[in-house]
Order: sequence, then structure tokens, then C-alpha cells
Amino acid sequence: MNKKLLSVFSLAFLGTPYLALAQADFSNINIAIGSINDLLNNIIPLLIGIAVVVFLFGIVRYVAAGDDAEKRKSGAALMAYGILAIFVMVSVWGLVGFLTNTFNLETTTPTDVPQVPGNTN
Repeated sequence: MNKKLLSVFSLAFLGTPYLALAQADFSNINIAIGSINDLLNNIIPLLIGIAVVVFLFGIVRYVAAGDDAEKRKSGAALMAYGILAIFVMVSVWGLVGFLTNTFNLETTTPTDVPQVPGNTN
């Protein structure tokens, strides 16, 4: 089996509980929102890490290419995509934090959210 395909299947297998939110207890909406928030807070640093790895891989390809212009172009493109991905993710993350602090938005889960109909808890 192809190593890339095996890697994708391994990551998908390991990430399945997060994608299915199988570890979450959705007894009320507060817990559901908290679980989704925790999931996003765990995924964001992972995505930034992947972008950094892509950037570093681009550097390695660029340096290892030597005089081959096509391989150098490929490495430069990977570096550009990595930098762009890091910039976009960190900028959006910073913008959300700036807007949250500027408009004094609550970052805690509200306590007066109504229960889901049919819930016995």
C-alpha cells in the first residue's frame, strides 16, 4: 500500500472519535458547545503545526534541488503555501481574539440556556 495513503488512513482512524464527537456527552446544549469548542481548540494548533512542517519541507526541497530549476520552483511553492497558511490561520485566530476583547464578548458558556426537548437530565 502507498505510504501516503496509509498515513491518511491512519490519521483518519485516529481522528474518528473527534470527527464523530463520540467522546462528547450531549446531555444539554452547554456541554455540546463546550465539546465543539474543545475540539476546535485542539485542531487549531495541529493545523498550524502541519503548515510549519509544509514550510520546512519546502525549505528542504529547495536546498536539496541544487541546480534543478523545476525542483527549486516546487520547493519555493511549498514554502509560499506554508507561509500563507500560517499567516491566514494566525491572523484569523488573532482577529477573533481581538474582536472578543474589543467588544467584551463572553468567552464562557452561558448558564441559562434551555434544555433540549425530551431530555430527562
